[in-house]
Amino acid sequence: MHPRRTALIALAALALSACKTVPTAPEAPAQAAPVAPRKIKIGLALGGGAARGFAHIGVIKALESQGIYPDIVVGTSAGSVVGALYAAGNTGFQLQKIAFDMDEAAISDWALPLFGKSSGVLKGEALQSYVNKTVNNAPMEKLKLPFGAVASDLKSGQPILFQRGNTGMAVRASSAVPGVFQPVVIGGHSYVDGGLVAPVPVRFARDMGADFVIAVNISTQADVQATVSSLDVIMQTFSIMGQRINQFELKDADVVILPALGKMAGNDFNGRNQAILAGEQAAFAVMPQLKARLEAKRKP
Repeated sequence: MHPRRTALIALAALALSACKTVPTAPEAPAQAAPVAPRKIKIGLALGGGAARGFAHIGVIKALESQGIYPDIVVGTSAGSVVGALYAAGNTGFQLQKIAFDMDEAAISDWALPLFGKSSGVLKGEALQSYVNKTVNNAPMEKLKLPFGAVASDLKSGQPILFQRGNTGMAVRASSAVPGVFQPVVIGGHSYVDGGLVAPVPVRFARDMGADFVIAVNISTQADVQATVSSLDVIMQTFSIMGQRINQFELKDADVVILPALGKMAGNDFNGRNQAILAGEQAAFAVMPQLKARLEAKRKP
């Protein structure tokens, strides 16, 4: 064979060998992009209970220590007081300082009920002023967190959720225990304590857009409440009503925190430190359950 032809055949054979398929390693299966957890709104529903409301501060401190920050706050009576100050931007530790510095006289303005002209021994204006001063006179819609205060319409018995307007006045209405505080007139309607209709305002937290509701129940058990003074009798009445309502209300909460406040009276302002501690302890006791349920809620 001609040498040139032989060379061409060799080159062609080499080219063909180069065109053979070279085995490649199998491609790794495509990994799905991580799915971000669902964004949910946490609601904090703070119940009523007069001076027992200091326990709410301990609950807030415990939640914050675990990186849990509510997006929505709604309160009844004492819960509306703490809720307003919290929604204004105060941390749990700042709330504790406010509580320790609080002078009971600063929120007490006595009225003398004569000849049916007054329906309460406290006017409530001092409480209104105290709250407004502490939130720097910000109206409810200007607070740093969405905030609601629950009160009861004295004529119709219907609940109302205040979310706009004078913060102190809404808190005053929510806290107007009949027979203790005078009713609050707003827009031609008389309002009294929200504990009559929503001792722990869980459903109102839902109404405000909460996907996950943490409820704090500080009401007393009717069988342990002393009935010495007229105030004791009033608070006992609230406890009896509240227990009935809470049987239905608390079922809609994702987690219920129940501080062990024992026989602490509604007018025991000297027990504020113990109440705060009880709130912290109760919150930490349910923290594993709270975190597990919160994580489950966030799963896509």
